[in-house]
Amino acid sequence: MGRNPEGKAEKMFKKIGKNIDKLLSQLDEAKGDAKVEYSDRIEELKRNGESLKEEINKFKTNHKEVFNDIEEGFEKVGKEIKEVVDKTFKKKKKE
Repeated sequence: MGRNPEGKAEKMFKKIGKNIDKLLSQLDEAKGDAKVEYSDRIEELKRNGESLKEEINKFKTNHKEVFNDIEEGFEKVGKEIKEVVDKTFKKKKKE
């Protein structure tokens, strides 16, 4: 049960970053007051996102053993659920 090189939190932050970049490109096309208003909000979102990312990373580092246990448990349960679903569909196909 190897650890994924990129966790779900990291993927979420990348997705958020891409969305912010998309907003920034749309902002370049905006005019006047809207540009100023959205620019301030986007900068605030970036700061909040970085702060949240730092806190999650600290929490993960401080509770690494717990995260590893949880991750292993989820992987085990995921495999068990997959097996049950596969068996169920095989039974239904036979009927």
